[in-house]
Amino acid sequence: LNGRTVKGVNFVNIRDAGDPVELAIQYDNEGADELVFLDITATVEKRSTMIPWVQKVAQSIRIPFTVGGGVSSLEDAKVIITAGADKVAINSAAIKRPRLIKEIADYFGQQCVVLAVDTKKVEGKNRVFTHGGREATSFETEEWIAEAEKLGAGEILLTSMDHDGTKNGFAYEITDKIAQLVNIPVIASGGAGSKKHFKTLFKDTKASAGLAASIFHFGEIPIPELKKELQNQNIPIR
Repeated sequence: LNGRTVKGVNFVNIRDAGDPVELAIQYDNEGADELVFLDITATVEKRSTMIPWVQKVAQSIRIPFTVGGGVSSLEDAKVIITAGADKVAINSAAIKRPRLIKEIADYFGQQCVVLAVDTKKVEGKNRVFTHGGREATSFETEEWIAEAEKLGAGEILLTSMDHDGTKNGFAYEITDKIAQLVNIPVIASGGAGSKKHFKTLFKDTKASAGLAASIFHFGEIPIPELKKELQNQNIPIR
């Protein structure tokens, strides 16, 4: 947001978390496996992702990173990957035109396409939201993800809006349901607040990865400490 890294709770109450390039270098040095940058207002403001910081991040780190926000065409994806990102995340534009998933996958390969899904319980059903969680869609989360996999999505970044920023634990039930449904990696996002939450995620669900922001941005859990704890629990990590 305005060139800064930010974090909210349930997609609102945004706090500044620092400079994205400085944080990327810090996380690379601390042993993060991958980074995900989501330009949360790009779609709402009808603009593309800010490319200069993508280039700076690419020049500064050694680990893979994904960039999303405002990616609405194959051309947008080309610009981001040419700037140095390893993968692009798409959300709102894919809902509007699902074929975009196939176009990017056909051009760059399935491994470059991350489908970001913001999901929230509405009247007992899991619904997909777009535009940074601002707009509800008629899509049921499970059906949409199954379709996206067929179109060529290589990973699912599943963010539970109900859990986002709460630090009360990941959305284990929906995460495991989706991970069992598809044959591609599912990254759980939203709700990480303790090392135990990661342990539960990897012990009790089929998720391939856990994404967290607040606990790392604000220094609550150092990445090396978390990795050591998971290793002690015999959870295979990189």
